[in-house]
Amino acid sequence: MWREQIHTTPSWRHGPARYDCVFISTDDSCEGMLSMEIACVFCFFSFVFTNGQTYSCALIQWFNHIADRPDDLTGMWMVAPSCNEDGSQHLAVIHVDSIVHSAHLLPIFGEEYVSEHVAFHNSLDLYRGFYVNRFADHHAFELAS
Repeated sequence: MWREQIHTTPSWRHGPARYDCVFISTDDSCEGMLSMEIACVFCFFSFVFTNGQTYSCALIQWFNHIADRPDDLTGMWMVAPSCNEDGSQHLAVIHVDSIVHSAHLLPIFGEEYVSEHVAFHNSLDLYRGFYVNRFADHHAFELAS
């Protein structure tokens, strides 16, 4: 794959916001999901440091692994949005070079009915747990297996 588009915009095509999720490389000593974290990208930006060097960055919200291995039933890893002690989102600024690939998250629905108000733009806010979809494409399959 030569290039991939990761979207982060407060209004997608004159509609609701779109914030894509990504795999982030955090540990080069491991393989697969053990070396990755999942995050939701809120903003891309760059800045020039005093030495004249330009740094390309992203503002992200981290997702925590729910377990240290994939779910037995689905074979998919499970994650949940990371929050600070006060309940606010756990945000960070990272270098864009640590982003490996886009990630597709599927809500862990549970046994209740899905509300008619659930849509692509608010599902990350409405659910507390997600499966990392390793079947989205062959790159995601390699990363999340």
